[in-house]
Amino acid sequence: MTTMGYVFGFIGAGLMVASYLMHSMLPLRVAALAANVFLVIYAMLALSWPTLVLYLVMIPINLKKVIQIRRLIHAIEHAKSDSPVGEWLLPHMTRREAKAGEKLWNKGDVATEMVYVESGQLRLVEQGDTMGPGSLVGEIGLFAPDNRRTRSIVCDTDCTLYTLSADAMAQLYYLNPKLGFHVMRLVVARLMHDVEHARTVPAAAAAAAATAAPA
Repeated sequence: MTTMGYVFGFIGAGLMVASYLMHSMLPLRVAALAANVFLVIYAMLALSWPTLVLYLVMIPINLKKVIQIRRLIHAIEHAKSDSPVGEWLLPHMTRREAKAGEKLWNKGDVATEMVYVESGQLRLVEQGDTMGPGSLVGEIGLFAPDNRRTRSIVCDTDCTLYTLSADAMAQLYYLNPKLGFHVMRLVVARLMHDVEHARTVPAAAAAAAATAAPA
């Protein structure tokens, strides 16, 4: 084998080692993709057919991952506070069907996932509120210090849901920390809604009692 073949081989090996040392997923995949290209050239020059086949197969795999990561980063960077969650998070969630009356979790359960409602209606048991298509629930429990659910949720109707596990959420955050800012917007919006609900419901109940009271 020529000296040039060894040069390509060592460059490819160096890039592969570097990819294992990287923490950010996009540079990691780009380095791995470049390593695949150099190692394919090395394998061709060395007439190492198993090595050639291996890294030829790895090129489209790493290329696909790079494209997926870039799309996610672009979606997150351009997401606005009122952007539907489906625009940037739904492609990374898992679809599931739930029947009417099925309880997703009880208050106090360990939080293991967040849920996006594609169709159907969920009911927050303690508050009596309902959540329809486009709603995201369960995100607060994932970020709570004790990772516990703050309310019970049951399906009022048959639902099509998308779930994202805590581990998958951590991987997405590791992929791009900017995701954390958008999830934090969701958490803050939900907390503000809960505070407003806690303030208005007693006031409405007191007004109704005053109206019903005999003169």
